[in-house]
Amino acid sequence: MKQILLLLTVGVAAASALPARSDQPPIIDRNLFYGEVSIAGAQISPDGRSLSFLKPYKGTRNIWVKGADEPFSAARPVSTEATRPIRNYFWSRDSKYIVYAQDAAGDENFNVYAIDPKLPADAKSGVPPTRALTNLSGVRTQIFAVPKAKPDILYIGLNDRDPKWHDLYELSISSGEKKLLRQNTEQIAAWQFDDTGTLRLAIRTTKGGETELLRVDADGFKQIYSCSVLENCGAFDFDASGMKVYLATNRGALNLIELETMDLGSGATVKVESDPEKRVDLNNIEISNIDHRILFTEYEDDNYRRYFKDHDFENDFHWLQRKLPGLHVSFGARSNDENIWIVTAQSDTEPGVVYVWNRQARSLNLQYRVREEIPRDALAPRKPYHYKSSDGLDIAAYLTLPKGQTPKNLPLVVFPHGGPWARDSFGYDTNAQFLANRGYAVLQPNFRASTGYGKKFLNAGNGEWGRKMQDDITWGVKALVASGIVDARRVGISGGSYGGYATLAGVAFTPSLYAAAVAYVAPSNLITLLDAIPPYWEAGRKQMYTRMGDPTTSQGRALLIAESPLTQAKAIVTPLLVVQGKNDPRVNVRESDQIVAAVRDNGRPVQYLVAPDEGHGFARPINTLAYVTASEDFFAQYLGGRSQKEVPADVAAKLKEITVDPKTVSGAVSLKGALAPDPGG
Repeated sequence: MKQILLLLTVGVAAASALPARSDQPPIIDRNLFYGEVSIAGAQISPDGRSLSFLKPYKGTRNIWVKGADEPFSAARPVSTEATRPIRNYFWSRDSKYIVYAQDAAGDENFNVYAIDPKLPADAKSGVPPTRALTNLSGVRTQIFAVPKAKPDILYIGLNDRDPKWHDLYELSISSGEKKLLRQNTEQIAAWQFDDTGTLRLAIRTTKGGETELLRVDADGFKQIYSCSVLENCGAFDFDASGMKVYLATNRGALNLIELETMDLGSGATVKVESDPEKRVDLNNIEISNIDHRILFTEYEDDNYRRYFKDHDFENDFHWLQRKLPGLHVSFGARSNDENIWIVTAQSDTEPGVVYVWNRQARSLNLQYRVREEIPRDALAPRKPYHYKSSDGLDIAAYLTLPKGQTPKNLPLVVFPHGGPWARDSFGYDTNAQFLANRGYAVLQPNFRASTGYGKKFLNAGNGEWGRKMQDDITWGVKALVASGIVDARRVGISGGSYGGYATLAGVAFTPSLYAAAVAYVAPSNLITLLDAIPPYWEAGRKQMYTRMGDPTTSQGRALLIAESPLTQAKAIVTPLLVVQGKNDPRVNVRESDQIVAAVRDNGRPVQYLVAPDEGHGFARPINTLAYVTASEDFFAQYLGGRSQKEVPADVAAKLKEITVDPKTVSGAVSLKGALAPDPGG
C-alpha cells in the first residue's frame, strides 16, 4: 500500500498546580510507562517447539529462547546487543535461526543478523554467536521475502550501488552468501515473491507518482495494474497457486479501499469485499499460511470490526472471545500447522496479556502481562470522540479523561499523531495514559489526511498542512472548551514527527490557543525537510510533493513557505520544549535547530534536548525517560498538572547530558529565497 510516513508512533504564565483529590489514582512511576520492558515480543517457532521473547540482558533488550513447554526460568539469552535494544525479530521458516535487523544510533541504515539458538553460549558473552548477514556502512537493507519453500533464503534489497534504489539479492541465512538477482535499473520500489520463492511482482512508482504493479516475466516486466498518485493499490499476498493476488485498491470511482482478487495472467480483477457499513477502508486480511485462504477481513472504525470467511476459525475465535471477554484479541506468530498461536488480549486500559493458544486442544496458557507493574485499575478509559471541523468535516478522535476528576475545566494536552498519512487507533496508548495519570484530558484527533477513512478524507489534506489540517486540531480544542470539559487557559499540545510539525504549527499559526508545547522530532521548515529526505525515499518523492507542495514550482514553494512554522516563528509566544535525535534521517536535526534559534532570538522561552545516539524517535529507554521527565515538568509548570518529583540518578544524568543551551544553537541554514520575509517587517 502506497503511503510514506515521516514517522513506525508526541497564556504563558505558569499555572497553579491541580488540587489533590482523594479519588484520584496515585501517580504512577513514569518508569513503568516508559522504562525498559521486563518482557515483550513473544513468538512461537514455526515447528511449535520453542518460544522466544524480548527481555533485558546486561541492561539492554535482547532475544531469549525457551522450550515451548518450559517455564520462563529455563529461558536463556541468545543475543547480546549492548546499547540499542532489539525491537523486532523473526524465526527462519525451518526454526533453525532467529533473524533481526539493527541500525546504528538511529540512522535507519539497517544490517541483518542471524543467530542459531541451539549453539552453546560463548563463555565471555554468555550467548551463542551472532553472525552479520550484511555488514555494510551507510547502506539500508530491506527484507522483501522469507519464502516457505526455501527456509534458508531471504530475498533482500541493498542500496549500496545506488542510494535511491535497492538491487535484489538472494541471501543464504546459513552461510551468509548473497547472489545478485537483479540490478535495479528500472526504479523498482519493491519486489514480491510467492511461497515457492518465485518472483511474481515488481512495484514501481512513475515520475508522475503513479503506482504500477508489474508482472515479472522471463523477458521483462508487464504492467497489469496501476493507480494514480492520489490513489492506493497494493498486493497483500498470493493465493496457493501463486497466480492470483489479494489486491487492496481504491482506484477510480472507489472512495474506500476494498479487497479484490487479481489474475496475474490477464490482470482481471474481481471484487471480494468492501466495508459492509460503508464507513472505512479495508484495514487488513488474515490469511492462512497453509493454503492461503482468507480467515477474516478487518476494518478499523472507532473500534475494530471483523468479518469471518472461514467457519472453523470463526468458531475458534468466538471461543477465544468467551475466554477473554471485553478484550480485543490480536494474532501473532503461529506454528507451521497453524495449531499453536501467540495471541494478545488488549483494551484501552489493558496494555496486553499474552497467551499461547492451542487450537486443537482448545487451551489458552497465560505467558505474561505487558508492563505488568502498571496498576490497571488506575488507568483511564480512552473513548471515541467526534466533532466538526471549521468546514463541517467530521473528525474522529479519541478522548482520555483523567480518572477520579470531574470532567470540568480540565487542563488538556492535544496529541496529534505522526505520519501524517497514518492514524490513531483504539486500544491502550502509553502517552494518553501517562498524561491522564498526571491530570490532563488528552485529545488524539484523526485529522484530514489520516488514513483509513477513505480517499476523499485522505486527499482533503492535500496542500493543507498548517491550514485545514490544523483547523481539525484547533476545532477539537474549541469543542472541548465549549462543552466545559477543558479550561481554555490550560491547553497544551505535543506530538512527534508530523505531530511535532502540528505542535509547531499550532503555536505559530494559533499563538493564543496553547499555553505550552512539546515538539518531538518536528519539521519546522518544509523546504529544508523535503530537501533532506533520505535517498531511498525516492519512490515516494512525487507523492510527498503532490500532497504537501512541490518545491520545484513557484506555487508549490510558496505554499510550503507559508505552511512552515519557521516562517511565523516571530508569532510564537507559547513556552516551547523541542526534542530531537541527532541522527534522524527523516527530520534532520537542523529542523529543530532552526526553530530553537528563531524562538530564542525572539526572546521567547524555549528548551532544547538533543540525544546524540538517536534518530527519528528514541529507541533507548534511558533517553525516552529523560525526555518524558523534562516534558512532564514542563507541562506541570505551564498547565498545572501533577508531576513525579523523584528522578533516578541515571535519568537525571542523561537529561543533563542531552540538554542543549539554546544560546549555543545556530540556525545555520540560509533562509534567503527559502522563506518569505516576516509580515511584521
